[in-house]
Amino acid sequence: MAKNEYRGLFIAFEGLDGSGASIQAALLQSHLEKQGYRTLLTREPTTNLLGGIIRANLNGEWRIDQRGLQLIFAADRAQHLEREIVPALQAGKVVVVDRYIMSSIAYGSHNNSELTSWLEAINQPFITPDLTFVINVRPSICVLRMEQSRYENLGMFKREQLLADVWKVYEDLAKRYYQVHLIDGEREEMEIIGEITDLTEEALGSGKSSLKRA
Repeated sequence: MAKNEYRGLFIAFEGLDGSGASIQAALLQSHLEKQGYRTLLTREPTTNLLGGIIRANLNGEWRIDQRGLQLIFAADRAQHLEREIVPALQAGKVVVVDRYIMSSIAYGSHNNSELTSWLEAINQPFITPDLTFVINVRPSICVLRMEQSRYENLGMFKREQLLADVWKVYEDLAKRYYQVHLIDGEREEMEIIGEITDLTEEALGSGKSSLKRA
């Protein structure tokens, strides 16, 4: 994957369904806005046409094999980068994305290790985040949280073993990928975001301080 050569800072949040990654992404974006940074908070799958097709598949409205689905994920990501992420980075914004390449690989290859290298290959052209936060929460707790919130994809993703298999892929990717931080997501919410904001501010201070509004 290509390094982010644009002016802005690119941050990705990853983790199991029910880990709280979406909440932490929103909290970070809010914190950065208050600090005077221009931001974009976005997510994958997107709200565009391709993202809608993906969500319909995840909700069981139609079926396709894993490779076909992942090609749609990649197409959605390419459009997402071209239309939203790259323009925001070029404008000097801090882009926070809720799910990115690691999620595609972890969920797309959890039960078929042979798919991992193929998934990495089709995602190779896309830029690498400057920071990736992987929220670490045990599968049993994720399942409990999803049951309590009536999570829309519960029928597909609630099984603990499935989530445990997905997490193994996340752990492997975290060891190999650029600037990945495993964050303990079983602490108090403010304690979690405190660690995340500290790491983000360190990255901003090391070369992206010019992103702040005058």
